[in-house]
Formats: sequence, structure tokens, C-alpha cells
Amino acid sequence: MKLVLFSCLLAFAAAAPRPESSAETIVDERSDAGDGNFNYRFETTNGIAEQRTGVPGSAGQSNMQGAYSFTLPDGSRLELTFVADEGGYRPESSALPVAPPVPAHVLETLALVDELVRQGATWDDQGRRITRRK
Repeated sequence: MKLVLFSCLLAFAAAAPRPESSAETIVDERSDAGDGNFNYRFETTNGIAEQRTGVPGSAGQSNMQGAYSFTLPDGSRLELTFVADEGGYRPESSALPVAPPVPAHVLETLALVDELVRQGATWDDQGRRITRRK
């Protein structure tokens, strides 16, 4: 049994993708003002690139915006831009999945619930309405 497990582990390790060991950095630009403002950009010979700019945030955090890109195993290029600030991390890319639109019946149900709440309706933790219109 140990031999089978070891063989599977060895096969898995042999099949694991390996990063290009010959990649070199061709661009490496960095600046840091020491006050929370920074900027950097780098590129490598294997097509990896990133750039990022940061400024101090309202709660002491670093607010950042930037982009990165790299080549996927199928040869296509993945590019992603992002903003990270008080509103959270917000990436944008054509490679990110997109949720389907909300069905019309769900929007109608939500509008009905909003109207009932405006009229004073409330619900228990099981979703049963516990107040009625007067």
C-alpha cells in the first residue's frame, strides 16, 4: 500500500507544472516616498508584468490600483486591473466569471417584499410573516 501511495505521489510531483527557470526581469521600477505613496512596475522575459500605485487610505491602510498580466498555458494572455481601497478589492478582467442576470420573478418578489416592509410587515427567522397590515 505504501508503494502505491508513494508511486501516486511521485507521479503527481512529476506532472506538476514548473515555472520557467530561465525567466529574467527586464523592467523593475520602484519608488516609495516613505509616507504611504508608492509606485512600482516590473516585467519579465516570460511575459509576467505588474504595475501598482498606492496612496494612504482614510483608516491607515494602503489604497492601491494596478494591473497584472501573464500568459496562460494555452498561450492566451490574462490581463486584470484592480482597485483596493475602503470599498474592498475590485478586480476587472474578461477572464473573471460573470453572474447571470437576476430573473424577472425574483425582482418582482423583492419589490413586493420592499412594499410589505414599507407597510410595516416583519418576518420571523424562518421566513414566516408575523405582522399583518392593519
